[in-house]
Amino acid sequence: MAQYKLAEKIIDESDRYAVSEWFKEDHQLTKGELTLKFEELWANWVGTRYAVFCNSGSSANLLMAYAVLISGRLRNKRVVVPSVGWVTTIAPFIQFGYEPLMCGADEDNFGLDLNYLESLLKIYDPAAVIMVQVLGVPSVMREIKFLQNKYDFLLLEDACAALGAGYGGKKVGTFGHMSSFSFYYGHQLSTIEGGMVNTDDRKLCDLLLMLRSHGWGKDLAQPVRKRLMKKYKIDDFHQPFTFFVPGFNLRSTDDHAFLGIRQMAKADKITDIRKINHLWYADFLFTVDYQKWVVEAAPCSISFGAMAKSPEHRRAIVKALDENSIETRLFSAGNLGLHPFWFERYGKFNHPVSDRVHQCGFFLPNNESLKAGDILFICDVVNSIGG
Repeated sequence: MAQYKLAEKIIDESDRYAVSEWFKEDHQLTKGELTLKFEELWANWVGTRYAVFCNSGSSANLLMAYAVLISGRLRNKRVVVPSVGWVTTIAPFIQFGYEPLMCGADEDNFGLDLNYLESLLKIYDPAAVIMVQVLGVPSVMREIKFLQNKYDFLLLEDACAALGAGYGGKKVGTFGHMSSFSFYYGHQLSTIEGGMVNTDDRKLCDLLLMLRSHGWGKDLAQPVRKRLMKKYKIDDFHQPFTFFVPGFNLRSTDDHAFLGIRQMAKADKITDIRKINHLWYADFLFTVDYQKWVVEAAPCSISFGAMAKSPEHRRAIVKALDENSIETRLFSAGNLGLHPFWFERYGKFNHPVSDRVHQCGFFLPNNESLKAGDILFICDVVNSIGG
């Protein structure tokens, strides 16, 4: 069993005791007042007006993709998707009949390659772009926002693995029309499973609230519900069970929100530890490459993303890490354009940086249980394998 793990138990003993005591009392377990409280705390911490709690970060991406689709704001169904990230960043757009255009990875942060992105924008005029703040290392948001203003696209921000990361004094998740976060085990904060969509747009938030819960209007503010009832001539008796949009059931529950509220009390402390650990890695790794960031960015990673010199070099590093009880794995999912879900539909996608991530990338542990000495030891193991 690994001594240095990629993921530790973010939900600690005190959390488990607290939730066990909470279960003994007569609380509502399904979505209720605690969900609303957690949403408010999370929106305030991230820096947006609204937040919608759901059952996973993947569901958060699903909600964003469909909310945009039915919002009436798309001039076409073309969307730029990242080659480095996670499958459920892309899958909803395939499922909902979009035309996805894959973008190569930036040579520094492994997010969207801005030159590649602009070429897609010029040729295809996509109505939307979904980007990933890869592993909590922020992309160059000033340049992405410049392209957004120039080419007029809806920007969706997958920050599922970037809780607490920042750019230009703002937290990631505040740059797009909507953003997604994940509270999966092993991420910076956890509700066991759980996700959140953040937005400053009231109309998009209303769509998210309805889509999350079957398509009904129960979660909408009363004036919004009344307007919908008047528009569709619905009486009071039918109103609670009237479905305005074709929705899902992606709700989380109040017991998960209870854990989320407890996580918020330690969010700054936990994310600060991960930020410091990330900087230790960057200072003491010499024989491998890793994600780079600009001065305006503040990384807060779930794992430290590194890059061996070659596939053979990676194999040697992985062997040494395993021999020293240091857990590792491939870099996220590598190049998503080399997975069957993509290439069986659109053909294989190749790009120099994306392919190198696929062939040479690997993770190193970053969690709040690690001290400076642990990071230095892990760096020494990696550095001992010459490229």
